[in-house]
Amino acid sequence: MPELPAPVALPNVVTDALTAAQLEENGMPLKIYFNGPTDQLKGMIAGSLLLDPGASPHPPHQHPEEEFMLITQGTGEILVDGATYQVGPGAMMYCAGNKTHGIWNTGSEKMLFYFWKWLA
Repeated sequence: MPELPAPVALPNVVTDALTAAQLEENGMPLKIYFNGPTDQLKGMIAGSLLLDPGASPHPPHQHPEEEFMLITQGTGEILVDGATYQVGPGAMMYCAGNKTHGIWNTGSEKMLFYFWKWLA
């Protein structure tokens, strides 16, 4: 099998909402600002998701990456490692790798949150 080239570390740049990758998660706007290895991490992803009222991007789940979430607009609930928290703008979650977590928009307006996940 041929040897694959090593992944290139993320560049030192500024990415804004217009230059981020524009995707969808269950029909809701998902933006990926960065995705790839860094000088010190095997992988890093940073993005945002705009949740419709009553929506969740997916059922509670777990993955090997650690994760932060920051709520910047709207209100909802975050489940993290068995505890449910009421959240609004300025609330931030940390979840260790392989721990169950999830997020729901329980408000009547759209909920915007930013997330960062990484593997050391």
